[in-house]
Amino acid sequence: MAKRLSLICLLLLIGTVGPAFAADDAEARIQAATTVFNDIMATPDKGIPHDLLAKAHCVAIVPGMKRAGFIVGIQYGVGVALCRQPGGDGWTGPSTIRMEGGSIGALIGGGETDVVMMVMNETGANKLMKSEFTLGAEGAVMAGPVGRSASAETDAYLQAEVLSYSRSRGLFAGIAVKGSTLRSDDSANKSIYGKAVTHEEILHGKVAAPASATGLTAALNANSRVEQ
Repeated sequence: MAKRLSLICLLLLIGTVGPAFAADDAEARIQAATTVFNDIMATPDKGIPHDLLAKAHCVAIVPGMKRAGFIVGIQYGVGVALCRQPGGDGWTGPSTIRMEGGSIGALIGGGETDVVMMVMNETGANKLMKSEFTLGAEGAVMAGPVGRSASAETDAYLQAEVLSYSRSRGLFAGIAVKGSTLRSDDSANKSIYGKAVTHEEILHGKVAAPASATGLTAALNANSRVEQ
C-alpha cells in the first residue's frame, strides 16, 4: 500500500513540476539555480563555507523541490549540476538533472525546498557523472556545515562524498538527504546546448558552456576562492 501511495504521489508531483520546465524553458532551470545560489551566499555567516566550496569537485542545485508526505515522503525536482573544469580552473557548463524520491530530513505535510549538494571528492564526482546516481546508496552523504564559523571543522566533512543543504521558508541549514535519485535530463540538455550531448560530456568539460550559464559559473567562481 505504501509503495502504491508513493508512486501516485510521485506521478502527481511530476505533473506539477514538468510543465513549469518544458524543453523550451529549460534555461529557466539555470536562472533559478543562479538565484538560489546567490541568495544563499549573500549572507556569508549563514551560507556555505567558502573554503569548503573551494574544495568541492561538483555542485548540484535543485530549486523549489516539490515535496509531499504524511507517512510516505515523496520528492521531485529539477535543477542543474556543474563540475570543475579539467585542471580545476573554473566550472563546466550545467547539466540539467531530475531529483526524485527519497527523503530530505523529517517531512510532514507538503511544501517546497531548495536543495544544494556539494560533491567533495573524485569518487563522488564519478558517480554524479553517471546518468543515474542514488544518494546514500552509492555515496556517503551528510548534512553540510553552515557559516564561516564552521570552516575550522572542514576536515571532518571532507570524509563525505556529498554534503547536502536545504532552504525552506527562508531557513538555510545542512540536512540529510537519503535515498533520492539524481537522473540526467537529456531532452532539456539538448534544448540548452542546441544539440544532443551527454550528461558525462558536459560534466567533463567537453562541451562549451551556454551563454545562459554565465551568471551561475561567475557566482561559483566568485564564491569558491579560498581567500574570500
